[in-house]
Order: sequence, then C-alpha cells, then structure tokens
Amino acid sequence: MLQTFNEKNRDLQVNINGKLYHRRDAGVSPFDSVVQGGDAVWEGLRVYQGRIFKLDEHLERLRRSAKALDFAKIPPRSELVAEIKKTLEANGMTDGVHIRLTLTRGEKVTSGMDPRLNQSGPTLIVLAEHKAPVYDDAVGSKGLKLVTSSIRRFPPDCLDPNIHHNNLIQSILAKIEANYANADDAIMLDHRGFMAETNATNVFIVNEGVVETSRPIACPEGITRQTVLDLCANNQIPWRERDISMTHIYNADECFTTGTMGELAWVGQVDGRKIGQGRMGPVTARLRELFTKLTHAEGVRVVDETTKSC
Repeated sequence: MLQTFNEKNRDLQVNINGKLYHRRDAGVSPFDSVVQGGDAVWEGLRVYQGRIFKLDEHLERLRRSAKALDFAKIPPRSELVAEIKKTLEANGMTDGVHIRLTLTRGEKVTSGMDPRLNQSGPTLIVLAEHKAPVYDDAVGSKGLKLVTSSIRRFPPDCLDPNIHHNNLIQSILAKIEANYANADDAIMLDHRGFMAETNATNVFIVNEGVVETSRPIACPEGITRQTVLDLCANNQIPWRERDISMTHIYNADECFTTGTMGELAWVGQVDGRKIGQGRMGPVTARLRELFTKLTHAEGVRVVDETTKSC
C-alpha cells in the first residue's frame, strides 16, 4: 500500500517557526536537533469540517513528550493553535486534511549530541496536507494485509513508547519487512513475544463480541486507541486490555487497527491467514460508524468551513 501524490498539495505552504514557505523552499538548518539526532516530538492531527478532532489530547501528549525529553521551552497551547490556524488558512484547508505537527529541540550552536548546545529555543513545524485516511485504497473488500515483523518494540526501560518522538527507525525497519512481504503493515511484538502494535497503528481483535487490545507497555497510549475504548464503554460493547499473542490474533473473529492517519481499518489477513470470515465483522463495522459520527460531532473549531483555497 503506497500513498500517491495528491495534486492538491503541489503548492503547499509549510509553517516553520511562524513563517510560511512554499513546500519547495521549506527546510530546517543542518544544525537542527531533528537532523542531528531525531531529537524531536510530533503529533498527527486530522481536520474534519473545520474542526480538529481530539486537538487538546494531542497537544497535551506533545507537551508531555517534550517535557520527558527535557526541552527547555515548550510553546503554550495558544501559540500552537495560532500557528495551526495560520497554516490551514494559508492553504485554504477545512476538511480531509492531515497535519503533522513537529517540535524539535531547535538549532545547536555546533554539531553534537549534548542538549546544552541548544541555545535558541525549539523549532516548530506545521505541515498540513490534503490527505484521506491512509488505508482507504487498501481496505475495501479484502481488508488490510499484515505480517509479523522480526523487529521488537522497546519496553519502557529501554525507550518509553509513551514519548511520541521522532526516532522511528524501528518502525521503518518493520515497514520495510512489510513492503518485501507485499503487506500493508507489520505487527511488532514486545520483548516477551506479545503483540505491541503495528509499525504505525494500534491493533484490536474481537472475540465473541469482546473487543481486546494490548496493554500499553511496549506501545503508546494512542489517542484513537483510547477513543475506541471510550466508544466501547459508552455503547455497552465489552472490552479489555491484555497480553495478546499471535495465536490469539490468528484465532480472532475480527481484527482492526486504529490511528489518526488511518482511522479504523479492518484487517483481513495476518501472516497469510484469513481472519474470521475474511470480511469486516459486525463489531468493527459498528465502531467505525460510531467513530465517524464522533469525528463529525466533536472537535475544536480552528478554521471556518467557508475558507477558500488560495
């Protein structure tokens, strides 16, 4: 599953530290911490009809991640929202938009790892693109095809997965394995052999009507993941967190993934094995419907729906 170029994004305006650049001119310094060592945190946001879904939850996770990495300065919510709004308005964007919000430790006075070399404050990058849910072209009648990766997710004592950082090499290596296996994504296990997540999303299974997902030990406490658990709790759908092995997945009635980029996407095959009846199950279908209704009813208004493209 490879995303194709969207012609609407040809003349994007990218926001770097409050200044807008055409996409071909946008860039950061080679002394920036994200270039020097992937020293940055990020969030993915999705815009629905002028509103950003779960905006405050995402901005709070960004703040927590930056604090865990001991950033000297973290922009306040008001500044982050203002720069997001500026970017969306400059691009005439109101719906069907994905935002990648990145906060780096900033530029260093000289190349090196030591955070004391960062003396000019953080770098804020707001990249907004016209982008449908990433798995739209992959699902349909067959669902996602997943394989198990040989790359393991770190436990918290190695690198806490609840720091939403830019060091994505683990995920990239797992994605490479998925590509070679002609799969959409790869399931990654923890150091004990239980499912953590995929290279890009949280994973759920359904057995006899009960929704199950991994405990957030080697996977982040995903915001879409939590939204699904809340939907279960509010709609009398039984759920639980537990250790899930690949045997549990192979024997599941249903399987689906969650994430801001892909929303809720059903899984039809794992390691060549058909999941359930090989079609989207009733619990997955109901949760997708509930999620869609929620995204169109909730969210923080950032731009007016009448904004026109520039």
